[in-house]
Amino acid sequence: MNMNNNWENKSEELCLAGRRAAFLSLGCKVNSYETQAMQELFEQAGAEIVEFQEKADIYVINTCTVTNIADRKSRQMLHRAKHLNPDAIVAAAGCYVQAAGEALLSDASVDLIIGNNQKKEIVSIVKNYLEDKAFQNSLADIGTEKEYEDLEIASVTEKVRAYIKIQDGCNQFCSYCIIPYARGRIRSRSEESVISEVERLAAAGYQEIVLTGIHLSSYGLDQGEERLLPLILRLCKIDGIKRIRLGSLEPRIITEEFVKTLAGEEKVCPHFHLSLQSGCDTVLKRMNRKYDTAQYLAGCELLRRHFEHPALTTDVIVGFPGETQEEFEATKEFLQKAAFSQMHIFKYSRRAGTAADRMPDQVPEPVKAVRSDELLALDERMRAAYQEYFTGKPQTLLIEESVEIDGARYAVGHNERYVKMAVKTDENLENQLVNVIVQKAKRKDMILCERKD
Repeated sequence: MNMNNNWENKSEELCLAGRRAAFLSLGCKVNSYETQAMQELFEQAGAEIVEFQEKADIYVINTCTVTNIADRKSRQMLHRAKHLNPDAIVAAAGCYVQAAGEALLSDASVDLIIGNNQKKEIVSIVKNYLEDKAFQNSLADIGTEKEYEDLEIASVTEKVRAYIKIQDGCNQFCSYCIIPYARGRIRSRSEESVISEVERLAAAGYQEIVLTGIHLSSYGLDQGEERLLPLILRLCKIDGIKRIRLGSLEPRIITEEFVKTLAGEEKVCPHFHLSLQSGCDTVLKRMNRKYDTAQYLAGCELLRRHFEHPALTTDVIVGFPGETQEEFEATKEFLQKAAFSQMHIFKYSRRAGTAADRMPDQVPEPVKAVRSDELLALDERMRAAYQEYFTGKPQTLLIEESVEIDGARYAVGHNERYVKMAVKTDENLENQLVNVIVQKAKRKDMILCERKD
């Protein structure tokens, strides 16, 4: 693959020289990846990149629409950008843009609208605006897009861990979710493009990669077959890469073959995020999820059979339309049975245009809040129980930063199971793999360790 593939149009070379540009990413890791890719396009075009809160000539906000709160935050950041510099070009990109559509046309704070699958054209779009000062609307019908938008990055904002986007779009149409309408149908990045980028990042010193996508488990299905497992096996052979993590997985991908094969690769971290959303079968059916709790639990048991003490994390929505107290209690009981190492708890957020928005028996906000608090408390207990296992055991940390705790310096990192740990030292150990012995004590949500020589 040509590393300069995104920048080969010489007519745009240095067309943004002398311009100050600021970027802001809202929402998921996929958005963060795309924002980094757009920023690199600007850098190649000669722009100077500054912090978002600084005065810039161009502001690019990569928006999110997963909840109503995300919509509101997206609008706020667009307006803040124009407030920072009323003469600046404000470009609204991403999922909120795609979902809001016509609503943004009347927003005086926005000069450019850049939909999903149009982000690789951002330099051309800005260049055209600079030439004629006319409002630019670059929204495509995302539902008809069939080609993966081949954005790529040469570096990452995180110092030691690289997130790699390999897939876009979703075909699931869960009844609560707007994302298929904002991201379109599934589209997969070519294996060669992924391999080339990971090789380049490994050569730059990155030892850990995380594969991300909108619906990661569907990687390759738009090309006729599931290709996630073969891709992982190829990535395991790249020199320099020591750890491979997977983003959120669909429970149905957890088969005997999939798990047994991954367990045979020492670079694959025993850390799996299996999206659940509810632990009650009747709620799962209303959500249009494609599995039941028995299938989900079987997947958890399969992972525990092949991996030692794997970290199993999940997402749970409380207060889905029609959720009764009995259904909530069933969810709570299931969560305890699954014994997750960590849970992300969300209160259901109505999204116009989804099937759930039209469902009867919407749950009142105070009820959602009570149920959320109950599950957050359960999460704390289960997280503590999971972490207790590591006391006195040797672990390997990938060090990410140095912090001060109670007047002493600590190197902070994560083990293979993504448990945050710290070891007391004055050395600069950033991006090094360090062997430690886990202690009982904790500080600031970190488990303390001793260096093991």
